[in-house]
Amino acid sequence: MFDPELTSRTEKLLQSLREKKLMLATAESCTGGLIAGLLTEIAGSSDVVDLGFVTYSNEAKNECLGVPGELLEEFGAVSEEVARAMAKGAVHRSRASIAVAVTGVAGPGGGTDEKPVGLVHVAVARSGGETTHKRLKLGDVGRVNVRMATVAEAIGLLEEAI
Repeated sequence: MFDPELTSRTEKLLQSLREKKLMLATAESCTGGLIAGLLTEIAGSSDVVDLGFVTYSNEAKNECLGVPGELLEEFGAVSEEVARAMAKGAVHRSRASIAVAVTGVAGPGGGTDEKPVGLVHVAVARSGGETTHKRLKLGDVGRVNVRMATVAEAIGLLEEAI
């Protein structure tokens, strides 16, 4: 289902999580669970993958991850601030010590001049540590391509974080 190279990278990521005794959670909006799907595609991942949140609506981001409503109102769901809050919320509301979060505009519609199709924010939070962030400007390359590129970037940010 996933690109073999990305699957191989993810297998190595899971092994690194095992070696460092880290548990992982995901908080996904525009990818709709694809990151969790990739992680759990690999047999034995249950020893390091705790859970995945798919929080597509603002209400879900608020209720499931604790993203403050004021943050959503001020910056919008597709923002660095919300991605960081989603990642922190996933760590706080799970058994995980590290979490990745993604929020963006996958298209084909929904983009604006300020937040065009292909704009995605990825964040990784660690319990008691820093939260990192990456802004992606993927362009209007099609919904599937935006989502799959986001999955790959999320794995990359996790690799850097651990």
